[in-house]
Amino acid sequence: MRTDRRNLLGAALLGAVCFSAGASLAQTTPLKPRAPEMTRPAAWDAAEEIMLWPGDAPGRESYRPLADFPNWPGSFLKSTSAPSMRIWRPAQPNGRALLVIPGGGYMFVSIANEGVEVAEYFAAKGYLVAVLNYRLPGEGWPNRADVPLQDAQRAIRLLRQRAQTLSIQPDHVAVVGFSAGGHLAGSLATGWTEAVYAPVDAADALNARPDAVGLIYPVLSLEAPLVHTGSRGLLLGANAPAELVQKRSPVLHVGAETPPSFLVHAWDDTTVSADNSLAWIAAARAAQRPVEAHLYQEGGHGFGLGVPVSPSTSWPDLFANWLDRAME
Repeated sequence: MRTDRRNLLGAALLGAVCFSAGASLAQTTPLKPRAPEMTRPAAWDAAEEIMLWPGDAPGRESYRPLADFPNWPGSFLKSTSAPSMRIWRPAQPNGRALLVIPGGGYMFVSIANEGVEVAEYFAAKGYLVAVLNYRLPGEGWPNRADVPLQDAQRAIRLLRQRAQTLSIQPDHVAVVGFSAGGHLAGSLATGWTEAVYAPVDAADALNARPDAVGLIYPVLSLEAPLVHTGSRGLLLGANAPAELVQKRSPVLHVGAETPPSFLVHAWDDTTVSADNSLAWIAAARAAQRPVEAHLYQEGGHGFGLGVPVSPSTSWPDLFANWLDRAME
């Protein structure tokens, strides 16, 4: 089902959104974005790793790593030829899995505040957490616009295939994505039936639809005026045709089978407009799909679990409570 995109933003602005006002209107001091971790988190290297593909990833022969940059933060992963999931097992399992997809504008994968910290938080709540280190579309892969979705579909299928050994229920697998990772989570939520790669083993016969989806300051449209141009350029390449731009704009494909969704955004996000989330909310309501949203007055972009001493730190608990309802 394709929702008429001309009506999405207008419907949202007419009141199709439940939001949390994030801070006092008297607040005048801007919140500072968090600096990236310059070294790779030790917890990342210590975590169990599950490779996504039994051999080479699709199109491996064309892979070309991005150029090295001086003083590149160790928490920003790039040049990934063998995508994988890092696993956090809970001390007291609740039988659910959460696939975490960090952002990075499709130029890198931000594994600290949008990966390790999120994993530790939700593992403490009983979730089997898998943080996805996906391939970057600008590193020479063929069919670049499909590459991240290939990895996300494969990750969901592997979690279901390994449900017994991971102590999870295969029908309780959720996903949460941040920024460009939110674009990938939204693409998975609307494009889980797309045949973006040839099956490689029995796991690929399994359903890739997440049972619930969290979208945190997400990129949900690659069309103007909502587009984050950096993400679009790296995902689609230069001068992408309008048909491809629309195909990879998940907000245009919200339909009757889209999983329940939970959104978080800050009004003062100058990197990815909160209008992306408003458009998704309107699309979900038009499709009569469950949706909850929390829009904070302040927080900016890339705040992970939240900016300290601000209301944005409330969203992880809100999301956990919502998952209790969405996956009961």
